[in-house]
Amino acid sequence: MIIVPERAIAGLISPADCFTAVEKVFGSMARKSAYNFPVIREAIGHADALYGFKSGFDRESLALGLKSGGFWPGNIDKGLTNHQSTVFLFDADSGRCRAAVGGNLLTALRTAAASAVSIKYLARPDARVLGMIGAGHQSTFQLKAALDQRPFEKVIGWNIEPAALERLASVAKERGLPFESVDLDQLGRQADVIITITSSFEPILKAAQVRPGTHLACMGTDTKGKQEVEAELVAAATVFTDEIAQSITIGEAQHAVGRGLLSADGIVEIGAVINRTDPGRRSDDEITLFDGTGVGLQDLAVASAVVDLAVARGIAIDVDL
Repeated sequence: MIIVPERAIAGLISPADCFTAVEKVFGSMARKSAYNFPVIREAIGHADALYGFKSGFDRESLALGLKSGGFWPGNIDKGLTNHQSTVFLFDADSGRCRAAVGGNLLTALRTAAASAVSIKYLARPDARVLGMIGAGHQSTFQLKAALDQRPFEKVIGWNIEPAALERLASVAKERGLPFESVDLDQLGRQADVIITITSSFEPILKAAQVRPGTHLACMGTDTKGKQEVEAELVAAATVFTDEIAQSITIGEAQHAVGRGLLSADGIVEIGAVINRTDPGRRSDDEITLFDGTGVGLQDLAVASAVVDLAVARGIAIDVDL
């Protein structure tokens, strides 16, 4: 069995590698060559932690396995990240455990890659202002990945605690772009692309605040009850997602569907746009929304890429199980 420890991940895989892996697996999902198994996510009754499994199989790449982990809210006081995970890959021909891979950085990179894929395929070509809602740890990964997809000229941001926006301002400065802290009305008026990356259980952005032609990547809602944008905004948009089943149950679309404002039949897999079986954006005035719920196949795709890179570079740790 190969082990790729968390400390080795940053030196092995790039955001561009993750983008390619996620783009390919979304396409495979839309071709029905890859599928996710049912997600398990439970409050364990200890340390206020949520723990679970995401798993699946891609018949094209033969990626088979699971990501095990969750959210420990007290970890920050221990000098650890709150999200902790490990990816286990299995040989599709024999069932033997092929690899164990540190999953913390990979989760951040694959989440950012998913929103970047949506920007590549759904944002207007002339998009120039990028709006960020949320300034937590994940926000910098989202921002960096997004800036690679369009020649943005300005970054604007809103966060419930404005001081945290400094981390986004630093990324913008590194890229030679101006950054401005704005209120939500200003953000909606200016932004061509909006990324939401919060853990909110109440809608932050309203339909009346978003102008025609905007692309939204809603990346924070991955649990029943969470909500980043108003259900009316979801209903007003053309909705795309990584997986429809998750979108309507634990994703941003759950509220619009629950209120009868949107049906599952009205949601499109982003992989269909990648495969060119769906046109994606149909006009410059259309509001497009990507509901990024996070699927196990994303984790397997990036972990497989890491293992291949580790083997090629001779730094994979090989042990007998």
